[in-house]
This record gives sequence, structure tokens and C-alpha cells, in this order.
Amino acid sequence: MSDVIDRPMLDLETAAATRLKIIDCDIHPSIHAHSDLNEFLPKRWQQHLKEYGSHLRTPYIGTTPYPRSSPLIARRDAWPPTGGVPGSDLDFMRKQHLDPFDVEFGILQVLDLFIFSQQNLEFGAAIQRAINDWQLAFWAHRDPRLKASILVGQDGSDLGLAEIDRCAKTGEYIQINVSPRANEPLGRRRYWPIYERAQELDLPLGIHVGGYGGHAPTGGGWPSYYCEEHQSNAHTVASNLTSLVLEGVPERFPKLKIVFIEGGFGWIPATMWRMDQHFERFRSEVPHLKRKPSEYVKEHFWFTTQPIDEPDEAKHLRQLIEWVGIDRLLFSSDYPHWDYDDARYAFKTPLTDAERRKIFNSNARAVYKF
Repeated sequence: MSDVIDRPMLDLETAAATRLKIIDCDIHPSIHAHSDLNEFLPKRWQQHLKEYGSHLRTPYIGTTPYPRSSPLIARRDAWPPTGGVPGSDLDFMRKQHLDPFDVEFGILQVLDLFIFSQQNLEFGAAIQRAINDWQLAFWAHRDPRLKASILVGQDGSDLGLAEIDRCAKTGEYIQINVSPRANEPLGRRRYWPIYERAQELDLPLGIHVGGYGGHAPTGGGWPSYYCEEHQSNAHTVASNLTSLVLEGVPERFPKLKIVFIEGGFGWIPATMWRMDQHFERFRSEVPHLKRKPSEYVKEHFWFTTQPIDEPDEAKHLRQLIEWVGIDRLLFSSDYPHWDYDDARYAFKTPLTDAERRKIFNSNARAVYKF
């Protein structure tokens, strides 16, 4: 990991990157200022944002899940020279990331305004609608490599369904994004209407880490340190994978594709092994499951690569990739964040050309139908 990328790309690396034509499944654009949203946000909610701001499902006041030493979770060299916050300048993003790494497609993941964690569901829906429109106007329409997601808050599922239908009519969004930190675990039936609509529309369901669920992010309670907070992303994703599988979501929606984003993948094998073991002991409790949990994981779920867990020995990372399944992994950089994964160095274990093509391009091409 690095928070400054200070070595220029070598000619040989440029050639390799060009051959790969990377599909980056996790790029974070940011609004330059709240006023960017005004043309997409009704006057009522503009005034609400100005007077009241966000009211989030979190016990913290005036703090965020990232430290002051890493403002906006960003690389120090990602602050645009033209001003604004990291990820807010398209030309700078092109120069620093899209062009040198020959990114064929980049999937936008918006985190501004903690849109999934608003207590006021109507305000949250208005912000989601504005940001969905802003993604097209400020990014996808200005650079066809960048692809937008439909952001919806699943705790207001009627509002979420309306937003999905509105955006889907445009044919310009490539997935539906929901939060891993909702009011309840993601497998619960209250969220199934969104999964049903995603399956009907044949749009993958993206689940990016972050936000506030109103609950402690770990099973042991609230963490003391920022590095504990960051570690909890893996726990959150693992618990939601377990919930989705054991509640029967992939059995109920067999054509639904689910992508976990920015949760890493080091925890997946052990989670599958444990679910399978419990399934053998308690399968009468979950008769709606027709197969072992690991079989659902290997057919219905995909995982973006960043942050990559890095064992001391490269051969162990190799084993980990094989246990997860090379067809399940989608490359992601997390640009412009401080724990960004540089495509040149992300995998510290040898991969064949065929394996690199799968992880860096063809797996995502198949999932998102590029």
C-alpha cells in the first residue's frame, strides 16, 4: 500500500497495461462542491442540505471512519492541482489513472454524503437521485470509459425500486448499488424486492463497503482505533455474504449476480468452509437451501480484489486465489484512496497471462456485459 505513487510507469509496464486493457471495478468520483448537485436536487432538499446537512445512523458526532492524517481516505498525490478534493477533477483522473493504466472501463462508486446512511429516507432518496443523475452528467457522458451505478438505499425499498426503474429506463447504468451496513443483514426478506428487480433487469447487485448501519461494525462492539475500523470492513462483508447465502437469496433469485466491492477476498475460503460445516450439522434448519453454501458462493458471487491480503510467502496468496476461484475475482484499484492498489504491483505472486486477463478484464466483462 502507498499513499503516494512516485515512480513513473516504465515503457515495458505501459505496454503490458495496454495489452490488458484494465477494467477497474472501483473508482471513486467526488463532488467538487454541494452546489454541483443543485441542478439535480429539488429546492426543498437543497435547502434541507444547507440548513440541516446529513443526519446519519451513527453515534459519532463530527467524525468519520477515517483519520485526519488521511483526509477523505485519499492519496496525498491525488489532490488535483486545480483545487477540489481527490476524485473531483476528471482531467486529472485521466492523467493520473485512466490513461497511464489503459483503463478500458472504470466503474464509479460514489461515497459522498454517506448516501446509504441517511436517517431521513426521503432526503436520502433525493440525494441518491441527484447523485445518480450527476454521475451521468459529470462523468459518464464526458468520458465513455466511466460507467455509473444506480445508488439506492434499501431501507426505503419503495423509494429504491422507483429509483431503479427511473434509472434503468435510460439504459446507461451497469449495476445497482446497495449498502452493506443497512438496518438489518442483507439476506432479510425486507430487501428481496430490490433483488427481484435486479434479477428482472439483469443488473448485477454491487455492495461496496462503508457507511453506517447504526450498529457496531464488529461483533465485539465499537472499535477503538481507525485500523480496527478499517479491519471491520472484511467482517461486515463476510457477515453479509453469510446472511445472503443462508437466508436463501441465491436460491430464490438464481440469476442474480452479486459483487462485493472493496472487502478484499482473503476471508472467503474460511467463510465458505465454515458455512459448509454448519450446513452439514444444521441442514434441517435451512431446508430452503438445496446445495452446500460454497456452491452458491462460487456461482452467484464475485469479489473485487482491493485490498489484497498479503501473506508473507507469495505461494500462499496463490493458494488463496485458487481457493476463491480465479473466475470470481475482478480487479479494482480504489482510486484515489490511500490504500489504492497499483495494477503493476497488486499481485505479489506469479499469474499466467490467461489468469491476468481474467482478473484484469474478462471476468468483469462477463459480469457487466461490456
